[in-house]
Amino acid sequence: MTALPRHMPNHEAVLNALPHAILSVDAQGRVLDANMAAEAFFDVSAPMMRRNLIKDLLPFGSPLLALIDQVRERNAPVNEYRVDLGSPRIGGERHVDIQVAPMQDQSGGVVIMLQERTIADKMDRQLTHRGAARSVTALAAMLAHEIKNPLSGIRGAAQLLEQSVEDADRELTQLICEEADRIVKLVDRMEVFSDERPVARSPVNIHVVLEHVKKLAQSGFARKVKFIEDYDPSLPPVHANKDQLVQVVLNLVKNAAEAIDGATDGEITMTTGFKPGVRLSVPGSSSRVSLPIEVCIKDSGPGVASDLLPYLFDPFVTTKTSGTGLGLALVAKIVGDHGGIVECESQNKRTVFRILLPMYRSDSEAKRLQP
Repeated sequence: MTALPRHMPNHEAVLNALPHAILSVDAQGRVLDANMAAEAFFDVSAPMMRRNLIKDLLPFGSPLLALIDQVRERNAPVNEYRVDLGSPRIGGERHVDIQVAPMQDQSGGVVIMLQERTIADKMDRQLTHRGAARSVTALAAMLAHEIKNPLSGIRGAAQLLEQSVEDADRELTQLICEEADRIVKLVDRMEVFSDERPVARSPVNIHVVLEHVKKLAQSGFARKVKFIEDYDPSLPPVHANKDQLVQVVLNLVKNAAEAIDGATDGEITMTTGFKPGVRLSVPGSSSRVSLPIEVCIKDSGPGVASDLLPYLFDPFVTTKTSGTGLGLALVAKIVGDHGGIVECESQNKRTVFRILLPMYRSDSEAKRLQP
């Protein structure tokens, strides 16, 4: 048998380089092999998968099992799109495109490729988040002009009235002042959305940002929370504004800490990774921006209600009795201004906020990569 040239990778290296989950299954349904993407998808190592049947990795009655049977009967490839393979173990609503093909050198054996739909869905949701941020921008500009001026008059009148009323009524004038101040603070927070100036960006080490936020959290609102870090130390710099990234991560960590709500076993996990192949079209341009830098903030809280999840980044949507619903809207705006994507996946004891951001490229490198 002729040996492969030294510069050619073996088949295992090629399969592991692919971003899609690929498994081979024999005629009895035993898993023969799986690439690294399959290990990540099923959250099980390849050696452990080889000890199981394919049906053991899937929810009961999964349509993938029927597709495998079709391929064996027809001895021809079969495709199925947007199939939900979600389960309590690997997460709810894991929509994938499935390709199943027969193995020519093994009777009854099949090869399965699973292509997650979440990337395309992230793109659609991100456009929705940007539209929501634009609506808040217009509303913020209007509120700043139409509300803050009358409020200053109301507050001034209440202060004058306070000097001439009985002690019993003075609490009411103080209440008017306090509520006016609270509305002004809310409008001030919304004015952040009306800032349309270009974001000043530079190369930023995302791990420096995460470490800074962790120190802030541990010295304050997350003093009793256990932090777990799972970083890829080889990540290139992010093309971002450091202060704004700190604001984004701080908002997400604060939300995670509030979701845990003082639980003794509460955990916040911060992870980073490199995800090649994720590209986003830039509005008004034919170019596509690569978003390989992934940052995840995970918490062990009770999760987000499924009916609220699609609207989580919309303004004024909140689960907190005293919340304004602007924190995640601001996260969506900042990430969108950076050309990135933010999304949330949630179930009981596992909520994940995932951010995809562009890596930094020098001017010469960026020109070289332009089409």
